[in-house]
Amino acid sequence: MAIPLKYNTGNLVARRASMLLTILGIGVINAVMLSMLALWHGVKKTTIASGSPTDLIVMRESAETELSSWVTREAYEIIRTIPGIAKATNGQPLVSPELVILFKLPRRDSGNGSNVTVRGLTPAGLEMRAVKVIEGRVFKPGTSEVLVAKRIHDRFANTSVGDTFHFGTTDYHAVGVFDAAGTAFDSEIWVDESFLASARKRNAYSTVLVRPADAAASKQIVDAVRNDNRLKLQIKTERKYYEEQTSGLFGIIILVGFVTFFMVIGAILGTMNTMFSAIASRTRELGTMRALGFKRRAILMSIVIESALVSLLGGVAGVLLALPINGISTGTTNFRTFSEIAFNFRVDGSVALTGIVIALVAGVAGGLLPAVSAARMPITKALREI
Repeated sequence: MAIPLKYNTGNLVARRASMLLTILGIGVINAVMLSMLALWHGVKKTTIASGSPTDLIVMRESAETELSSWVTREAYEIIRTIPGIAKATNGQPLVSPELVILFKLPRRDSGNGSNVTVRGLTPAGLEMRAVKVIEGRVFKPGTSEVLVAKRIHDRFANTSVGDTFHFGTTDYHAVGVFDAAGTAFDSEIWVDESFLASARKRNAYSTVLVRPADAAASKQIVDAVRNDNRLKLQIKTERKYYEEQTSGLFGIIILVGFVTFFMVIGAILGTMNTMFSAIASRTRELGTMRALGFKRRAILMSIVIESALVSLLGGVAGVLLALPINGISTGTTNFRTFSEIAFNFRVDGSVALTGIVIALVAGVAGGLLPAVSAARMPITKALREI
């Protein structure tokens, strides 16, 4: 015969002061863990969401990042003649030769320098990027004017509209600020490709972005690039490229893993301590229930359910405590590109559900040992307890 659920809820109400403290403690632990999960979720979502699932990126064979890739101008001319490429508004193929370089710029808060990705684009590249200019205007071709992502504008000095910053032997003039809707492009500065190549003395592109006309054309373009011995280049979807970039965030992965592991251990130990204390004050009660005919497994299940309820409430409390960090903007370094990547903490439904499930599992694990201890206690000994 199972013990009614109202017995467990009744016990929680009877010990509401200690239970509330336990729920709050588990909630704080869960909130810290959720903060780490929100950090990783924000970085991952920012990185992966950057790439188009249909656009194709052409890079040097074996290159892992745009910074370590180069595509010759001759190869670009071959690529743009491949059949199946979509057309721009001016009737030209939607093919974007791009040059990616790192600039070291001072931060607004500390003045310390950090690497920022600077992307050289052509008009076709601007047309292929779905961003919104929220202040100023787009740079003019052939000039040192730059378009700055809002998050870079917020974090780095001399990047407001009308400001000038210096890198190498060149002065760059900020004429606009854009919003890339939370993608990795929010961590970039854009400039005219021909001017950047001339200023940095580069005679090749980093990558070439291609927009196929349709799915059949995409396969045709991929086959054409891979089978052309003149090119010796790799080609993949832009989405796949950005998915691969998350491996450069191993520092965050390790941090999130360590914090999550120790927070789960803390939740288990906290729940275990609470349930041992709860059982110690109800030993005669549990012994009486055994004498009335309740089986050991019923006692064990009841205590595990009670422990799970406490942790479940703690998990919900943790979600509520973690909500204020949702949307907070910060940044870190991608160790593949050694450049700044800006992102928002994201406490969405998947992160909240993960936190609640982990709390529930920790509650079951934390309540198991006290439950076994109570279920195995001899009836005669339990009835003699004060």
